[in-house]
Amino acid sequence: MGLAAVLTRVGGARLEIPEDVGAWRRTIRADLLERRSSLSHSERVHVRSVVSDRIRGAFPELCGERIGFYWPIRGEIDLRPLAAELAEEGAEMCLPVITGRSEPLVFARWRPGMRMVRGTWNIPVPAEPEWLRPTVFLIPVLGFDPEAYRLGYGGGYYDRTLSVMDPKPRSIGIGYHFGRLETIFPQPHDVPLDAVVTESDLIRKRETEAT
Repeated sequence: MGLAAVLTRVGGARLEIPEDVGAWRRTIRADLLERRSSLSHSERVHVRSVVSDRIRGAFPELCGERIGFYWPIRGEIDLRPLAAELAEEGAEMCLPVITGRSEPLVFARWRPGMRMVRGTWNIPVPAEPEWLRPTVFLIPVLGFDPEAYRLGYGGGYYDRTLSVMDPKPRSIGIGYHFGRLETIFPQPHDVPLDAVVTESDLIRKRETEAT
């Protein structure tokens, strides 16, 4: 059977619902990863600078927060320079640590220059973890839609983490503008983010602010 099945109304527009949403997402992920991998170094540096400035302008209160961010992999926007700046200004920065395939993420304090070791999938994590509970997440997104639903790699780690945390941290997705989709066809396990920041947009739940 093909991916496209029936027409439905999503956000006021008629869209085709995939018969197999999982297969549709795998196709979209592959396309977006290929597009992301084709970016030049100068393009990545430019986007990093613009996105970092946009985060600072939209969320000036971050220097007083406990922020879970991410170590960039597979062409994700590198926020480590911004994280170092925020740490200098008083924010508590922490990185996600995977403890099990079906478990929520836990977060370990990060400081510039601290000793790191290879964790799951060889992603660096603090060597001597001090566990923190973030008040804000900066979450990498591969794709996203106007209602701030996130398309990631399919592991579901952030969805599981957000669904069990109470109170729930604010969640800010970080991605490239070309990852914007009409919808990700949200499933029951998908948790919308509070906002998504790209080099050209600031998207919040059910509304869009564009520059």
